[in-house]
Amino acid sequence: DVANSLKLRERVRPSHLERAKQLLDQGRLVFAGPHPAVDDDLSGEAGFTGSLIIAEFSCLEDAEDWANSDPYKEAGVYATIHVKPVKQVLP
Repeated sequence: DVANSLKLRERVRPSHLERAKQLLDQGRLVFAGPHPAVDDDLSGEAGFTGSLIIAEFSCLEDAEDWANSDPYKEAGVYATIHVKPVKQVLP
C-alpha cells in the first residue's frame, strides 16, 4: 500500500471485494486478505501494508492482467503489485 491508504481503501473496497467474490464464485479463489499494519484484528487507523490474493489463473499473464485491473490498483491504494506463481503442497 501507499502511505495513508486507509481512506482510499475504504472508498473502493466494495468494488475490490466484488471482484474477488467473482473468483470465489468461479471456484478459483484459494485465499484473500489484507496485511494489517499492526498485529491486531482491528488495525484501525494504522491501516494496511498490502493484500494477498492466491487464486487460480490459466497463466501468469492472465494473473498479472487481473491484478493490474484491480480497483485498489486503479485508485492508487497499491504502490506496487507482485504476481508470482505458487506451487501448492499442502493441504
